[in-house]
Amino acid sequence: FTALREDASLAAFYLISLALGVLLVSLKGSNVDLMHVLFGTVLALDNAALILLCAITTFTLATLALIFRPLVLECADPRFLASVSRWSGPVHFIFLALVVLNLVAGFQALGTLMAVGIMILPAATARFWATSISGMLIVAAVSASIASVIGLLMSYHAGLPSGPAIILSAGCLYLLSLGFGPVGSLFTRAFPRPHLDA
Repeated sequence: FTALREDASLAAFYLISLALGVLLVSLKGSNVDLMHVLFGTVLALDNAALILLCAITTFTLATLALIFRPLVLECADPRFLASVSRWSGPVHFIFLALVVLNLVAGFQALGTLMAVGIMILPAATARFWATSISGMLIVAAVSASIASVIGLLMSYHAGLPSGPAIILSAGCLYLLSLGFGPVGSLFTRAFPRPHLDA
């Protein structure tokens, strides 16, 4: 509804809400540990939390499989989708609902700050390795898995908090991709490959 892009509005609303929540918890003098709220307790998840995460993951993947084509059209050319189908509005809101659902599910495992990081960093990393949507999805899933394994190993062997270790691993993968990825990285922009002449 404004000139600001939707993702920027969502990020601003998220950060304002997070700051307000932390402030309210601090003012009330609650016994809630803010470190667990912000950074999560991925190593202390019980069976109920794991089952909830698996159920949300299954629901998300099934829903994405159902709306994949209209979602791609909505992202690439929303006006075209609106002109040929009634799916434009519903697909947009279904996708936003999935984002919110996954963020809320991630809050318990990784905390509020870490949930946003594990959602954004692998997707940003994938932009430097693939040009197709399916390629980006695969690269994002693989980079998130690699970051999770590396972060958990760092947490176990070095005694670090698991949430920040996972996000720092994802951040390192992002910085590596930003510097040396094959698609639009700093290296490929500084040293473009010569075009072949016919």
